[in-house]
Amino acid sequence: MAAPVVLQFLEGKRHGLVARADRLSRLTPRRVGLRPQDMPYAPSHEHFIAANRRLGEIGQRSVRQVKRMEAGWSAANPGQRLIAMAMVEREVDRARRSFGMFFEIFSQRGSSFAPALAAHDVIALDCYRAIRAAAPELLAKPLLKPLTYLEHGYSPATMRRGVQLARLLGDRNPFPVIRIPWDRDNPWQAVFLHEVSHNLQADLGLWHENRTSLTRRMMSSGQNPQAVSTYGRWHKEIFADLAAILLGGPAAATGMMVFLAHPAPRAMTYRPGGSHPTGYLRAFILAAMMERMGFAEEAASAKRIWSTFYNPQKGHRIPNPILQSAPSAIPLIVDEIAFQPRRALGQRALVDIIPFTKRDETGIQRGAFKLAAGKVPEDLPPRHLVSASSLALGKGAHPARLSHLIVSHLSRLAAAERERPLVQLAAVA
Repeated sequence: MAAPVVLQFLEGKRHGLVARADRLSRLTPRRVGLRPQDMPYAPSHEHFIAANRRLGEIGQRSVRQVKRMEAGWSAANPGQRLIAMAMVEREVDRARRSFGMFFEIFSQRGSSFAPALAAHDVIALDCYRAIRAAAPELLAKPLLKPLTYLEHGYSPATMRRGVQLARLLGDRNPFPVIRIPWDRDNPWQAVFLHEVSHNLQADLGLWHENRTSLTRRMMSSGQNPQAVSTYGRWHKEIFADLAAILLGGPAAATGMMVFLAHPAPRAMTYRPGGSHPTGYLRAFILAAMMERMGFAEEAASAKRIWSTFYNPQKGHRIPNPILQSAPSAIPLIVDEIAFQPRRALGQRALVDIIPFTKRDETGIQRGAFKLAAGKVPEDLPPRHLVSASSLALGKGAHPARLSHLIVSHLSRLAAAERERPLVQLAAVA
């Protein structure tokens, strides 16, 4: 029999743990600090339902674990009691992590960044609607739209729908979440289209078919085995790059090159096991895509820029089989990922379900002139506003005024979407 002081200690720990076990099971707009004036930018009611459903599931697991602990408490020795409490603590930790993530994402809609976040939500939604317009049967079931939030970190990132997150101790994410670095909240960041494209690839069910088709094509064409393995590992990032160009046109490719332009030692260093293509090669993939889409002049400009910055003959840290095979491999890769039919797409190619035409590019160019003159091209789809605003910057538009113009326009659209939930991709995943 354990000493009274030991039993008293364990009782104190147990009572504290039970008190924490079911505290973090529900979120409301009021609980995350949203005021009535914040609601136009707030996550939809369906997002709160999805978050609370997940928190409720975790809370039920916590309750069940508490019941197991208490059922065997009196017969357990001190060591067994510590183990039983550790099992409860695991579920409490899971709830804390999930609650914290949702709280952080939702509560930012009560900050001065809320309009910009709502604007990015509208851009992401428009990317999904582009596919629904071209191939409505592919995303026929209701989907909860992505939400954006701000965090530290150099680059944007995404947490896909249904993916198991280490941050949540293996729990699944109920809706796509796209992270924007604090200093990249302006609506002309082409890398945002890249992150949305990761979610599109996942929701379209293209992960495995895309990689299998790519590696099979490369092997059958006699590509070096190391190159086949490497590009197979890079397939998700290449897909997102190519889809981003289809969503935003050549300006999106230029925007991603801006993001990728670093001193040569970084751009020309291969990272073993990395999921992102080496920066030097990645820009040539972007250029090859523009060329296939009929934008030869823009592709030539991209190659000229990149060749000015980087010259492998002056030194590089890229395996020779990968570097030497690039001229033959890159056109093949672009063709396979973007232009070959896929079963998951109903035997259509990526370019069929996200069509981008010369007419679209003309609209973006005209929109850029309007934006530079301080006017919103309201007929331009939100996804194309990303490229138009990027081009407007190059035409001398003032960054702060341009950002305010576009964010105000898109956040108004976000408020309208929230008031028309049947128009949204709005159902619990």
